[in-house]
Amino acid sequence: MTAPAVLNEPDILCTDLVRIYRSHGVEVQALQGLNLRVEPGELVAVVGSSGSGKSTLLTILSGIDRPTAGGARVAGHDLALMGPRERVGFQRRQVGFVWQQAARNLLPYLTAAENIAAVMAIARTAGPRARVRRTDEVIELLGVGDARDLRPVRMSGAQQQRVAIAVAIANAPRVLLADEPTGELDDAASSDVLAAMRTVNVESGVTTLIVTHDPSVSQHVRRTVQIRDGRTSTEVLRTMRVDDEGEEHHTAEEFAVIDRVGRLQLPDAYVTSLGLRDRVRLGLEPDQVTVRRDDRTHDGS
Repeated sequence: MTAPAVLNEPDILCTDLVRIYRSHGVEVQALQGLNLRVEPGELVAVVGSSGSGKSTLLTILSGIDRPTAGGARVAGHDLALMGPRERVGFQRRQVGFVWQQAARNLLPYLTAAENIAAVMAIARTAGPRARVRRTDEVIELLGVGDARDLRPVRMSGAQQQRVAIAVAIANAPRVLLADEPTGELDDAASSDVLAAMRTVNVESGVTTLIVTHDPSVSQHVRRTVQIRDGRTSTEVLRTMRVDDEGEEHHTAEEFAVIDRVGRLQLPDAYVTSLGLRDRVRLGLEPDQVTVRRDDRTHDGS
């Protein structure tokens, strides 16, 4: 059974998360002690190149896969300890999921409204009349009234993904997960879908995590987490302030993430710009740590 909710507990909490795959005697460590905390109501993008571990992270957070070691909690559920019955309830009611491929999100022989109602009927979260009301609510929220009676084959790519989001939130989950939701869309459609996800996040308060390899997605969220080699490496926080003249000013600050044993990953751009390799010189100042190139490493002395 799920442990009682802890006061001020985040909706997503990964602690030293490890996932190892074994095949034909070979081990692949997809996650290598990843740490991640997402507070209730946050909208966060997780970005990383192919093979960085971001897709593995999402399959664990959605309950599809299990961690090899470390801790992972989502919406008050311990993902490593869930039994089969709890896992089914978790996936039906506590977490919504949007895949990159529309074919995985929507049943092709049902209309948009029927797809939305179907997930509520399967999860038994609402009776017939309540399903109709909830279907109307999410269709209006996602702005897909024009697709209400259309089957997926007759929808545009943006409509398909908007309807997929409606399906994912139909049962009012605490957490919404999206795996490359704009991966098959052009720039205009991508902006449309990301705007829809922001609207859902603001209007419903659902905690939202978008996983993508596309760094431009980070421009649409306040917080971006970079994953590299199976660990969280950096975070970017975006803020907006209004000056005395009413002008808006947007700023972005980048932070390196330090794990429990003091390790951090410097951004690739920093390493390349300074020509860092092998080892670096460290300096401890009253209010900062300095990292400098070790020229002896470069000249061979």
